[in-house]
Amino acid sequence: MQWKTANMETYLKLISAFILLVGLGGAIVIYLTAENGSDGAGGYEVEGGGVYPNTPENSRMYEHDLELYGGKAAVLANEFRYWFTGLWHGRSLAFTVASIAILISFVTFFVGTHLPPDTTSHGRDANNHHDKYFNP
Repeated sequence: MQWKTANMETYLKLISAFILLVGLGGAIVIYLTAENGSDGAGGYEVEGGGVYPNTPENSRMYEHDLELYGGKAAVLANEFRYWFTGLWHGRSLAFTVASIAILISFVTFFVGTHLPPDTTSHGRDANNHHDKYFNP
């Protein structure tokens, strides 16, 4: 039954390559078509000669009030929430998709190359002979 393990290994390696190609291809398409616009801007702020979109959640007063009512943990949780939400918009989505594709492809390839030997043969080889190291 060694051929089944070899075929499974080949299939998993092919699936790994397919996941990698589709994921990276999708990430390239997303990167080229996405804009890094700011959604939900409540206004604009002029700072250092540049105009930047400003959301109410990014203001110092909001952070002060958040820390006053919820403490540092609330401020950190709010920053984490905005960071995580930002992963799914614009060009950062392309990097997120590429990272996930690379991770899944690597795990699939790793599983494919580290498959355990087939245990259903009970110590017999392809010609139905006992293995000299197997004593039933």
